[in-house]
Amino acid sequence: MFFAIEETLREVKEAELKKSDRQYVAVLSFEEWNSSRESFEMGIDMDLNISEIYTTKAEVNYDSLTGSFSIPDRNDFYKEYKFAFALDEKGIVFIDDSGKALEIIRAVQSTKKWKFPSLERFLYDFLDQIVIDDLRLMERYEKELDTIEKKIIEGEEKFPAGRLNDIRNDIRDLRTHYEQLMDLGQELEENENNFFKQGNLRYYRMFLNRMARLHDNSTALRDYTMQLRDMYKAELDIKQNRIMTVLTVVTTIFMPLTLIVGWYGMNFRYMPELEWSWGYPAVIALSVIVAVGGILFFKKKKWF
Repeated sequence: MFFAIEETLREVKEAELKKSDRQYVAVLSFEEWNSSRESFEMGIDMDLNISEIYTTKAEVNYDSLTGSFSIPDRNDFYKEYKFAFALDEKGIVFIDDSGKALEIIRAVQSTKKWKFPSLERFLYDFLDQIVIDDLRLMERYEKELDTIEKKIIEGEEKFPAGRLNDIRNDIRDLRTHYEQLMDLGQELEENENNFFKQGNLRYYRMFLNRMARLHDNSTALRDYTMQLRDMYKAELDIKQNRIMTVLTVVTTIFMPLTLIVGWYGMNFRYMPELEWSWGYPAVIALSVIVAVGGILFFKKKKWF
């Protein structure tokens, strides 16, 4: 599929494109690319293979710039869309079997209209479309983390530790993705082969600035998840300390009572209290006084 870069992307036939001096965008399958790459005159000798795509990157060749995209699915970060690209001053070819590149191009086609159309402007809008909803995604994560923090503060027993780990992993993947996009943007901005007009390099600087902001936001969210994990552990420690305090207080209160029971449980023959008519009530009263006195003492010390 071929598009001419005009005020908008206009879908054209390959034959029409070759007769024109318009810059272009092409989307081919890996099979189509391997069979027709010579017609693009980019001088690329390497064989592209989707199984060898692991990251988003760009590489400068003698008379072309090649690279790949590995885009995490924002709804399922275990899934990635992988495709390659090759470009020169005449246009860019996306080599893709997943359909993701064409989806992004269609989004650009339906939403963008350019006063000064150029390959640089298309690349900026293409890259921008990849991360267009990421700010809202981070806002949703932030609200969810705020809810988790509220649960921690209120001391809810059911804490979504698994969900917190999922969010942290998602943010980690986004952060890595932004770093890779920044590296790609820097390669484009360097313009080593002079494929781009100097005045249009500002588009790549704009994209790099946006990536830097998203990267900073993802870093802040990652730190937030770590703070929530530490806060939850601290709350658990406080609860355990409270339990241990109560157990210690109860044990301390009953230690004198245990002594009294052990003392008068010996039943020696000449213990005078054994034959005293008030012995039993006196022991009860003593036990109550000891227990109440211990409770009042610990209350005064604010130990429970």
